[in-house]
Amino acid sequence: MSEIPWWGLPLVAVVFALLGAGLAVLFQARDRFARARAARTERWYSERRDAYVALLAQFERSAARLRLALDSGQPMPASHLYLDETGPALMRVRLLASGPVRSAVMAVHLLLEKVYAPSVTPPPGVDSAKAVREMLGHVPLVMQELEAAVREELEIRLTPPPALPEEPPGRSLRLPSRKPKEPVES
Repeated sequence: MSEIPWWGLPLVAVVFALLGAGLAVLFQARDRFARARAARTERWYSERRDAYVALLAQFERSAARLRLALDSGQPMPASHLYLDETGPALMRVRLLASGPVRSAVMAVHLLLEKVYAPSVTPPPGVDSAKAVREMLGHVPLVMQELEAAVREELEIRLTPPPALPEEPPGRSLRLPSRKPKEPVES
């Protein structure tokens, strides 16, 4: 007869079952935390990306409206129209953006606000329309700085990621690609 008590084996089984259940709960909690963190990161990127795209599009529309008015000889759009259209997108970006992006956004905004101003004061001897065109010519340059700041914040690269290294022929888990057989010449 063995010296192990009759209740020893069930006790060991219960201990290991509780240990296994505890580890399962621990791994589930870790997985939930990792998924929540990934979701927060994705939301962070998508909120900022959407806000930046909306504001950049609004800046482009405003500049295009000014160019169209200047080219067609129509009166300049009212400044309150620019502020009403750009204000919501601008506030959203100001709340979400980092310092460099916010500074670049404000540079573009102030330049467009100055162009939309009812009385642009040109230097002496320069036509008002020419001064507006010149300031409007600076908008794309300032917007380039904004785009560069956005790319840096969102870590957007201009080049695609490098290709995956090829595996040695005998070690691949992928099925070999089938090449069409070349016709035999007779």
